[in-house]
Amino acid sequence: MKQFAFLIAVVVCAFGGNSAPPRTRSFHMEYRATVPAAKLELWIPLLHDDDYQKIENLHVESPFKYDTATGAEGNKMLHLVKPETPEASTVTVSFDAVRREHLQSRLYNGERLAKDEDPAALALYLKPDRLVPLDPQIRTWAREVVDAAHAQTDLEMIRAIYDHVVATVKYDKTGKGWGRGDIYYACDARRGNCTDFHAIVIGYARALGIPARFAIGLPLPVERGAGKIAGYHCWAELYAKGIGWIPVDASEAAKNPAKREYFFGAHDENRVELSKGRDVILTPKQAGEPLNYFVYPYAEANGKPVENIPLEVTYRDLP
Repeated sequence: MKQFAFLIAVVVCAFGGNSAPPRTRSFHMEYRATVPAAKLELWIPLLHDDDYQKIENLHVESPFKYDTATGAEGNKMLHLVKPETPEASTVTVSFDAVRREHLQSRLYNGERLAKDEDPAALALYLKPDRLVPLDPQIRTWAREVVDAAHAQTDLEMIRAIYDHVVATVKYDKTGKGWGRGDIYYACDARRGNCTDFHAIVIGYARALGIPARFAIGLPLPVERGAGKIAGYHCWAELYAKGIGWIPVDASEAAKNPAKREYFFGAHDENRVELSKGRDVILTPKQAGEPLNYFVYPYAEANGKPVENIPLEVTYRDLP
């Protein structure tokens, strides 16, 4: 009997299962933007609570009056109009967070959803983005991937897309073109960062009628401690009938092949989410084009974008 139980555990692990309670991580973070002396309008993404993160002690330090607002897909943000000043100013958002590992247990426990989500609500996640169009070429490439894997069900097609992207795209941030989440760049170059990986994952899924959604935030090193965070991280969820939303992280799987099975059906606790979606319209609406994604401060002066607002993000783990 013990040998049989051990065998079952091995099989479950091989398919990404995890019977242990989701892991959690508690940390304090400070997000500090340095704002130029010129008069401008500024938006900063604010943290939100959801099933996988709890935010407490959110505090804003700003020498200027600000408002908070909620936009599409529940994205929260700070907004202020800054007057011209003799020198640059600093706006800091600090908070404590508990991030919980996101596991889709239905992938390995055999359970089925009692009722699928409303198709009207899922329709939002079937629409194209500016850099992830749903044209005949994308549909053809997506169909070739699932047909090669003989995939029929939503789950089989999602797995085929994930395996294809992890196996054929290299995590490589050299040269130009990467980091925009441009599906045509990613399909041609077969390299890039997390936005490029998930442009293909999301684009191929939507092209096959599978809802897919994008989220972006900040990564934390696996090792506990304190330090600076140099860049962002993004990930995806894809919807399979009868199962629900399946978390995937194709770029992390490509960087660490030993965790390829894990990142199909899981997002680890070493991250915090700032916003959802691409082509983001802010609140109040910016004068410029929709943002490709919203993770960094965004500013406009006289209705035109102000590039490269300096940002420093630090963290320290809490007991």
